[in-house]
Amino acid sequence: MNSTSFVKEKVQTIGYINLISGFPCLHVTCFKYIYCRIKYEERKLNTVVNPGVFMTKREIVKQALEGKPPPYVPWHFIFSAQAAEKLGTYFESSDFESIADNHLIRMGSVLGFFTDLGENCVQDHFGVIWDRSIDKTFGYIKEPVLKEPSLKGYEFPFAVLPRFVEDIPGKLESYGDRFRVFNVGLSLFERAWSLRGMENILMDFHDHPAFVHELFHVLCDYNISMVRMALAYDIDAVYFLDDWGQQHGLIMGPILWHEFIFPVLKRMYDFVRDAGKKVMIHSCGDIQELFDNLIGIGVDCFNPLQPEVMDALSIMKAYRGRLSFYGGISTQRTLPFGSADALRSETQQLIDMGIHGGYLCAPSQSVEGDVPIDNILALIDTVKNQQGYLQNK
Repeated sequence: MNSTSFVKEKVQTIGYINLISGFPCLHVTCFKYIYCRIKYEERKLNTVVNPGVFMTKREIVKQALEGKPPPYVPWHFIFSAQAAEKLGTYFESSDFESIADNHLIRMGSVLGFFTDLGENCVQDHFGVIWDRSIDKTFGYIKEPVLKEPSLKGYEFPFAVLPRFVEDIPGKLESYGDRFRVFNVGLSLFERAWSLRGMENILMDFHDHPAFVHELFHVLCDYNISMVRMALAYDIDAVYFLDDWGQQHGLIMGPILWHEFIFPVLKRMYDFVRDAGKKVMIHSCGDIQELFDNLIGIGVDCFNPLQPEVMDALSIMKAYRGRLSFYGGISTQRTLPFGSADALRSETQQLIDMGIHGGYLCAPSQSVEGDVPIDNILALIDTVKNQQGYLQNK
């Protein structure tokens, strides 16, 4: 039974038709009630208001990011190499984009480009050597490239920038119906500490502030040059990734963030907004105290909305219409350690909140190899069973 027939049945059962006929003055009140019930049931059942109108994934994501109720909550899942191997074995396919039926197409490179040095070490395009003997994705820094608080003698890799847009034409051709997102990874603070070392850059905030301002200024120029190349293509958003948070509060604290990071973010985000594109950002950790500042400089969507450090449902409700969210499903608790039913319940709660608009459903981080295959399947099954999705196929 769809929502309209449900409401009609209820109206007839309680005698509203007769009531309206006998008391014309109650027409408006009763019809308002009926209309509100229909709308409530449409949202509850995730039905499409105009089921005959097909919307592309790109249109659905745009609608969600504009804070309007989409026909269903769009989603995007990223799988680590280990999780992808589990999926590949189960489905006997490596086409994970089709398996997940994702709604974003992310272009560019989050981490950049690496040269294999052997012995589990790689060197990135900034010259930083990463040891991946334990952490196969990121690794840890062998030693800082900038051993002193100075840029003297260091050359930024502007020549590498064209490589960041090489994948755009092919991805647009293959996934043109999706919302197009260009990644700018390690976009400021993370790139700074990778060059200087975490302890050093935190000390530099206090001991060598002029150096930090200079470093951030050049990194901003570098990122804007990259984005300018991406804007030659029909993209929808630029996604800046840069971790500022920890489990409780900011790594550098709010005073230093506002002094050193905030002005640079504004310059980067202004460049994107002036081009008519959406600004999406990622920062791990508890950075809720910055949301109003980020909204003020044009951020449209925040990721990852980690439920371990934020009350995802309360935040989505509090910022509805001002800030969209992307993430929210626990990758520290529910995905790896919860049951499939618990994961379905958590995902459905987020969907129910997100059907009003302003939400892209996703785990707060990549789905890792410690997640059971049953939970991965439950996650995919839950989003694909939205009524609006089934009607829009």
